[in-house]
Amino acid sequence: MPVRNSESGHVGRGKGVGLGLAIGSAIAFGGSGVAAKPLIEAGLDPLHVVWLRVAGAALVMLPLAVRHRALLRSRPALLAGFGLLGVAGVQAFYFASISRIPVGVALLVEYLAPALVLGWVRFVQRRPVTRAAAVGVVLAVGGLACVVEVWSGLSFDALGLLLALGAACCQVGYFVLSDQGSDSGEQAPDPLGVIAYGLLVGAAVLTVVARPWRMDWPVLAGTADMNGTPIAAGVLLTWIVLLATVVAYVTGVVSVRRLSPQVAGVVACLEAVIATVLAWFLLGEHLSAPQIVGGAVVLAGAFIAQSSAPAKPSAEPVASGGPERELSARGNVA
Repeated sequence: MPVRNSESGHVGRGKGVGLGLAIGSAIAFGGSGVAAKPLIEAGLDPLHVVWLRVAGAALVMLPLAVRHRALLRSRPALLAGFGLLGVAGVQAFYFASISRIPVGVALLVEYLAPALVLGWVRFVQRRPVTRAAAVGVVLAVGGLACVVEVWSGLSFDALGLLLALGAACCQVGYFVLSDQGSDSGEQAPDPLGVIAYGLLVGAAVLTVVARPWRMDWPVLAGTADMNGTPIAAGVLLTWIVLLATVVAYVTGVVSVRRLSPQVAGVVACLEAVIATVLAWFLLGEHLSAPQIVGGAVVLAGAFIAQSSAPAKPSAEPVASGGPERELSARGNVA
């Protein structure tokens, strides 16, 4: 009996630590847009900010890539898919969208990804989905209508909304790729190794697309305005690279190992709430009451859609996902 109590206590502490890490990951991811937007408004192109984020994080994670170099031979398609869609695609579309619409709105649009995944399963793969999952999709779409205030003639920038939807679609592509890879029956690759190589692939792709040699580099030596408060651009860049990317990804992966992907995915829904609250207080981006209610409905729909999807026994964290972007039962590599 004492041994069982000890084991139970150990498991409980492990879940408590996992929950704390998952919350920390959501907070770190949620701050990415808040730190990036002042740099964009200071004169940096959104693609250049994405490149700085991904390239800086790839450099920090390089030792992990060397350690897991066997992945280059065993899972090249997964690494390429994660780098192109989960890193470069999601973040490029997300950062471009927040240059035109509020951070919270962009992230809420991105949270349509779980609903879009179910649409892919039902109408493209022609596989059945549960009634609860269908309800989740309807809720997510209805909540989004409130967020963008369709009754007022789409009050937000239409291009900004399309860019945010592009980020959601990139997540769908990555989720589908990962889902196909999880059927192989092979031993799942280490998520940290996949993240490290995904960042390297993303950095390589973004270098060609963003052409950082054309960046307005002097902006990084100055300050950026955060709702009237000047902040050193270098501090914001460090925030984006270390906290909102490296720490966010690593804590997210470790949390999934201590929790289930489903539980970690639910906690990840806090990311949109945190991003909206931070943007409200730090950037002065206020949302109306209908938009707040709509955001809550989007999150509820995303949660129902994600938790209602049938789980595969062989599924590992690397093949799981939510909106920010990513492994660790998230989505936004936002």
